[in-house]
Amino acid sequence: MTPAPPVSRETAGPAPRLIARAHALGVPLTGEAAASLIALLDRIGIEPQNLTTIEGLDEGIDRHLLDSLVGLTLPEIAAAERLVDIGSGAGFPGIALAIARPDLAVTLVESERRKADWLARASAAVPNLRVVADRSEHFAGTERERYPLATMRALGPLPVCLELAAPLVAVGGTVVVWRGDDDDPALERAGEEAAAALGLEPSPPVAVAPFPGARRRLHPFRKTAPTSRRYPRRAGRAAKRPLGGWRG
Repeated sequence: MTPAPPVSRETAGPAPRLIARAHALGVPLTGEAAASLIALLDRIGIEPQNLTTIEGLDEGIDRHLLDSLVGLTLPEIAAAERLVDIGSGAGFPGIALAIARPDLAVTLVESERRKADWLARASAAVPNLRVVADRSEHFAGTERERYPLATMRALGPLPVCLELAAPLVAVGGTVVVWRGDDDDPALERAGEEAAAALGLEPSPPVAVAPFPGARRRLHPFRKTAPTSRRYPRRAGRAAKRPLGGWRG
């Protein structure tokens, strides 16, 4: 694989700031990991294709890096040995977690080929990470219920996230969904119904504040029973007709 191109700006300055802010969240971060994470933001900034709407180093530290690293405050993520990150996009939270925890084996699943190719280039120096260019619905056909943990961030409504993740997670494992301040009773009911259909049991969402003004929740779901072979449905069906009757 061709190594990622050199970054375009000095990255030493922001790294200590990132370490301090991660420490304030309760997340330990080495200097090497912090420098690699800042370099990742730099690569996003010089990439021609539109990977994210977030611009600028400071905003990227907040909304990409710290928003991902705050997941390590959950015991399910902090202690995991393997995880699958679904719909990785620009690589968050998956790449950030892999860099912060070199002992964690991370698989990124991204359906858009150009984004998957970029993820492979950007993570070429991250030995504990692999990139799969495929839809999660197809990937579940080959790696069904093999992972102790699945993560997803900014992928879609809760019932959609759960249907795409549950088939990949082993019984006893956990799905963790990064959520905003979307406290909609109808969405919560749809999520509960979807979870029940998929063999998942919800835990209370954990409120986190990875940066000033952020209103985030990390929502764990424990896999208590095998997911029916009916799920996931064919590609795109989860989003078109979400479980639980969600029509938001």
